[in-house]
Amino acid sequence: MEPDYVNKEADSPDQSESWILSLPSGCLEQRSSLCSTDSTESSGLAAVNILNMQNCDLITSHPEPCIIQISRSLSFSASHRLHSNSLSEEENKRIFGKCNNPNGHGHNYKAIVTVRGKIDPITGMVMNLTDLKRYMEECITVPLDHKNVDKDVPYFRNVVSTVENITVFIWEELQKRLPAGLLYEVCVHETDSNSAVYRGE
Repeated sequence: MEPDYVNKEADSPDQSESWILSLPSGCLEQRSSLCSTDSTESSGLAAVNILNMQNCDLITSHPEPCIIQISRSLSFSASHRLHSNSLSEEENKRIFGKCNNPNGHGHNYKAIVTVRGKIDPITGMVMNLTDLKRYMEECITVPLDHKNVDKDVPYFRNVVSTVENITVFIWEELQKRLPAGLLYEVCVHETDSNSAVYRGE
């Protein structure tokens, strides 16, 4: 049984001289300047004579590979104190409140890393998630997990360890390792209510 988008129509007994081709939008393009086409139409279908198709350029459109975003999450625990060396003790207490406690406090963070790119036609992947997992462990778990962020991470010696700055730190570390142009977004949840998102802007 012929598929409904291709039907034979011929005057000859062997029904092999001509075809009726349905040309759905976006699926098949016909270059009329190069193709000899029977002007006869049946039910809105263009009739194309097989015998005159030597110079015919019928092009099947192949859309560009899809651009996909994929994300992976990772949890880590760390302590910190919100304190700016550029502010007085009074200003720090006023701005940061209990988060300025000299003994610090901790959070169970959740980082979500998103990469964006074209699907590889061979592997079917934007990126191997095993590789992304390894990069995230190198950039997040190793420097931050179960650490005092202010004391154990040199980056934060003079940078206030807010969730915003931790998010930027993770982005910058990942940018050093991931293939160029692949990293799309880093989101860090400090609590169930507070999170920060950075896209390198």
